[in-house]
Amino acid sequence: MDVVVLRTERCELSPPTDADVDEIFEACQDPAIQRYTTVPTPYLREHAEQFIPRVERHWAEGREATWGIRHDGRLAGMIGLYRREPETAELGFWMAPWARRRHLLTEAGSAVIDFGFEPAGMSLARIEWRAVAGNTGSARVARALGFRYEGLLRRALAGPSHRDDAWIAGLLPDDDRSPVAWPILDGGLPPLATP
Repeated sequence: MDVVVLRTERCELSPPTDADVDEIFEACQDPAIQRYTTVPTPYLREHAEQFIPRVERHWAEGREATWGIRHDGRLAGMIGLYRREPETAELGFWMAPWARRRHLLTEAGSAVIDFGFEPAGMSLARIEWRAVAGNTGSARVARALGFRYEGLLRRALAGPSHRDDAWIAGLLPDDDRSPVAWPILDGGLPPLATP
């Protein structure tokens, strides 16, 4: 798959390069990124250095598409479409602490979703979002992007020393992307039915 650069009103999305290693390394020291993403813990500089050629290889193989989110000349975060199957992929992302709460991630996410669904992009039939249960920041972003909450996957995410429950949501090409209520964000889950 050819590398694609995406542009939004405030961001440029382009694959990370060796020039981004310092900013990737610095951002991945954040405890929230280490807790809620698949980055190694502890996160070493060599992990950032190894990440760049892996991204290049995955683009070339058509397996994954990863972009650095660039804002005001800085690397604000990473976003991509991962675990690609013929017609599905998973949206994943992280933001550096300094770039959070600026709505950059929803802006970048919208562009990535468009690319994922476009025939000239990945031509996907479904994009999923998954997060460690309890990661309400990620859930708020996914809801803002129009994802529909679909449930809890028990012990579905493997961490370095344990397994976490996962929240899952989905988005289809013809879904209205207006945010809808999510039980995990809007007053809790309904009570379990009793026999």
